[in-house]
Amino acid sequence: MLGKKVPAVTFRTRVRDEAVGGPNPYRWQDLTSDDYFKGKKVILFSLPGAFTPTCSTYQLPDFEKLTPEFHALGIDDIYCLSVNDAFVMNAWAKGQQLENVKVIPDGSGEFTRKMGMLVAKDNLGFGMRSWRYAAIINDGVVEQWFEEEGYSDNCESDPYGVSSPQNILENLKARIAA
Repeated sequence: MLGKKVPAVTFRTRVRDEAVGGPNPYRWQDLTSDDYFKGKKVILFSLPGAFTPTCSTYQLPDFEKLTPEFHALGIDDIYCLSVNDAFVMNAWAKGQQLENVKVIPDGSGEFTRKMGMLVAKDNLGFGMRSWRYAAIINDGVVEQWFEEEGYSDNCESDPYGVSSPQNILENLKARIAA
């Protein structure tokens, strides 16, 4: 993945728009890979699913808390991607009270598939989902790659550590110090 451009994909998102009115003031908005990645340095982390234990207890909240440290090291944005639709991702972001990390819905799994990270999670009743990974992406190009061990369909475990925000932060600090 290192040195490769992220796939060109259009994401179907829902954005808050008070002009819509009513109890659900959201509208559809298509955003592309360029909208997320062009002209900036970002962290993208992808995980098996919104509302799942490791993702909700550790990975997403820790990225949220460490955002100021990442910004101090030159990261413009932090994105959490999952093979979930925009409704699920927005509800999860609201439930997690996110202010810093932005969620990207990959409802059809197209981006995840083109990244080579789509796996079957039928053993958990999930269907096709993302393997857990993270990347530092600079102007749409993968600069650093953090993939959990054991990539496979229907993996019995949920490895977590390589793609943790703490590991990525230490890696960034070490590169700057070098």
